[in-house]
Amino acid sequence: MNIRDAYKSIIRSHEEDKLYPLSTVFGENLDKKNVLPEYPRPQMVRDSYMNLNGTWQYAITNSDTLPTNYQGDILVPFSPEASLSGVNRQLKPEEYLWYRRTFSIDNTLLDNGKRLILHFGAVDYVATIYINNHAVTTHEGGYTPFEADITPYLLPENNSLTLRVQDFTDVQSHARGKQTLKRGGIFYTAQSGIWQTVWMEWVSPCHIKNIQVHTDYDTKKVSLFMNLAVLQKEPVTGLSVSAYFSGKELCTQVLSFPYEPSKKSTDITASVSFTLSEEDFHPWSPESPALYDLEICFGEDRITSYFAMRLFSLEKKKLESGIEVPVFCLNHKPYFLHGVLDQGYWPEGLYTAPSDEALIYDITTMKNLGFNMIRKHIKVECARWYYHCDRLGMIVCQDMVSGGSAYNMPVISYFPTLLPKLTHFLKDTNYRLLSRKDEAARISWEKECMETITALSFFPCIAIWCPFNEGWGQFDSERITDLIRAKDPTRLIDSASGWFDQGCGDFISEHNYFRPLKVSKKKWNKRALFLSEYGGYACYIKGHSSVDRIFGYKRYDTPNELKVAFGELINKSLLPLQKQGLSGAVYTQLSDIEEEVNGILTYDRKVNKLID
Repeated sequence: MNIRDAYKSIIRSHEEDKLYPLSTVFGENLDKKNVLPEYPRPQMVRDSYMNLNGTWQYAITNSDTLPTNYQGDILVPFSPEASLSGVNRQLKPEEYLWYRRTFSIDNTLLDNGKRLILHFGAVDYVATIYINNHAVTTHEGGYTPFEADITPYLLPENNSLTLRVQDFTDVQSHARGKQTLKRGGIFYTAQSGIWQTVWMEWVSPCHIKNIQVHTDYDTKKVSLFMNLAVLQKEPVTGLSVSAYFSGKELCTQVLSFPYEPSKKSTDITASVSFTLSEEDFHPWSPESPALYDLEICFGEDRITSYFAMRLFSLEKKKLESGIEVPVFCLNHKPYFLHGVLDQGYWPEGLYTAPSDEALIYDITTMKNLGFNMIRKHIKVECARWYYHCDRLGMIVCQDMVSGGSAYNMPVISYFPTLLPKLTHFLKDTNYRLLSRKDEAARISWEKECMETITALSFFPCIAIWCPFNEGWGQFDSERITDLIRAKDPTRLIDSASGWFDQGCGDFISEHNYFRPLKVSKKKWNKRALFLSEYGGYACYIKGHSSVDRIFGYKRYDTPNELKVAFGELINKSLLPLQKQGLSGAVYTQLSDIEEEVNGILTYDRKVNKLID
């Protein structure tokens, strides 16, 4: 073990540091009158919508009552802590963040019985929505989308939309990820409030509320499950589902519904299944990311969507030694996951990428470097990021967002680093040691975990769910694994990434930054070996770093030195482990973040340390 590098990586807070202002070319080219204009829900697209991103009014107060005055403008969806918001102020746990804007409506749509649905991609953390000063709904959870039918609260023509937000960050046990009020090392500037697109759309009284697409790779069967809102004042004209590949219509199915006049709206479910022919069967993979198109019509409502045919599994592979071990397979073939860790931070936007092109840049750059998997680390992304992984061909390992009280770093960091073989003796029912004494917070985390799976299970690129990382608020892993498996049996589970393995899930998942890479000597059993973090090679690039302070697990003075060391690490240490049964590995990391300079890209994405 390299004790010197391990000592240098001890995590300390440095909230006194003033971060140098950095920006990406995407932030520099941002049109503030046209912020993130793309349709934000690619899994369920309608022809038109109203994007509410842009300039809103904001206020920060110590009271939960509606303010009479606002303090200035904020550019939504950038949080007030992000420079692109124009505010540059940290929201404190005892404070309330208020947003306000007005909007006008087309009265003819309202008169024709249309419903206006208000959507939020994500708001961190507790958000209450007001329309014309009437409380409509409250949502808790900083990473999942939510919506509200605001039709009953509308006034003719001009209306006001107000949002009240509280965010406790790390002073309470709520899910927060890498955010902290005392940034430093691997923990970063906290952000709050709206951080994904806000939008509205008119729908008919009879409309599609949501869809799920289940595919069976082996039988080539596709099943759609739809939740439909129905107000049967008039006959419903039926539901039709059409599937296409490269413009070729593969099938169309039509369902009819009995007409029972009613003045009340109700929800019904409907399902459609069809089987693809051998000729029309196109497996999805990073090398060939084949997507099928869907068109679904219900009454006057029409949406487009998509799906892919792929299968993630663990299957036995015979090694050169003659023993059989379980390995990760894609479409029944062993597939080595050459992954990179991605925390999804941006210097001018924090959680929010400044443009759709910025999201695409990160994915395509990693793919061009030879990576076929991204581990989305302790953060949930906007839907468009997963859509781009689907269409560009990038497998995703999705972490849940960590929470819990103040982390006990000697227990969850220093002890596992020094004595990794002993970590399995610590049971995650010891809530005190793993910062999980708060029962209400444990219940809240479970709820948000299930909501995350509901929100993301549509996307074919996601292969692995990872509920816990390095013991950060870890608890009841075996039970949580069973819950996730019941919720989504189609994907694999990395139950405890790093250490504190409780013997469950699909992987023996290890982190190794300070020792030579090797295959674990643990009993293989039915689980595959996954090196879920390694590398962390740091290289400071002057003029492209947030601070002069350097954090990383092994330091190099120049990009050329880093490039040589990276090549040796991959080619001489990592890739030979495939022959010993290693299923995949995740290099730390995609980009620098604040004082953590172990990225392949600088924080501003202007230098690729492995190429430039």
